[in-house]
Parts: sequence; structure tokens; C-alpha cells
Amino acid sequence: MACRQVKDKRSLLRMVRTPAGDVEIDAKGKIDGRGAYICPTPECLEKALKGTNLERTLKCVLKSADRERLLKSGKELLKEISG
Repeated sequence: MACRQVKDKRSLLRMVRTPAGDVEIDAKGKIDGRGAYICPTPECLEKALKGTNLERTLKCVLKSADRERLLKSGKELLKEISG
């Protein structure tokens, strides 16, 4: 979504808006809700959370606290995946 490269869905990181309206990172790809896929890199994660593309794709509004929480948890998850 952020870099617009076409890749296998299983190799991407899924962001999901749950039925309750919360936005979460779906590490296992099994959370119900509207999803958006980004490359599993810190650069793409930051780019996705910086602009409005993620909000438009998930059809929601992200508060700055939500962006910070997602960025922090996303970077931690990326460290686990790569490390």
C-alpha cells in the first residue's frame, strides 16, 4: 500500500480496522475486519502511518495517539520478524 509494489500477500504486514472500529496490526492475518497490506519494512510502515492512504483504505480516522501506538508496535513486530 505505501510503496505500491506488488508482492505475495503472505509476505506483507496486514493492518486491520476491526468491527469495533479499532486499527490493529494483524501479525497472523486472522483478525476480522477491513484490511490493508504494507511491506514489512520500517520505511513503508512510517509512510503508511504518515499520510491519509491508510485512513482512506481502512475507511477510518486515525488519531495521533493511534499512529504512535501502531508505529511503536509495528517496529517491535518487525524486529521480531527480522531478528
